[in-house]
Amino acid sequence: MAGAVRLPKLTKKEIKPLSPEHAGAFLEPARGDRFEALYAVAVTAGLREREPLGLKWEDVDLNPGLFRFGARCARPAAEASSSPPRTARPERELTARALGALRAHMATQGEERLRLGTLWDDHDLIFPSRRGTPMNAKNLTARSFKPILKSAGLPNIRLHDFRHTCATLLLPTISITLDTYSHVLPA
Repeated sequence: MAGAVRLPKLTKKEIKPLSPEHAGAFLEPARGDRFEALYAVAVTAGLREREPLGLKWEDVDLNPGLFRFGARCARPAAEASSSPPRTARPERELTARALGALRAHMATQGEERLRLGTLWDDHDLIFPSRRGTPMNAKNLTARSFKPILKSAGLPNIRLHDFRHTCATLLLPTISITLDTYSHVLPA
């Protein structure tokens, strides 16, 4: 009987990484946005869509500019728990742009906390809602990400495509490394 059931076809979502020029075109109108630092980290560190929303301040060391990637992955705000890491790589280096944006974000978040006082619901999240609670990914996309894409005149992509954008941005580095060190590999 079960053999007569037709299984739905799995369709992969189209990957649409931004070119280096388009990544820059996105980051320009993102300047001053409440989530500017999230975008700078996402596009330069290759995070999965919800991973920035699960990052906590304890995961970041702003002095050497490192963060412990994959420590947790945020779920929708309704499920305020975290899932286990999907990667074993413990740390990543932040770019100068991401580091500067994170430092500014930390100061702005401190001001938000002071304004809200006891109404701030502290979860130690780097990118929480305006009250400190876990940010809903759909709200982030609708209220910030998509409007920035539109204002930059960029194609309609998913936040997850920043992961692929990061890989695209790193290709020249990989090419240089291969050109320099491929002679040590067996044919």
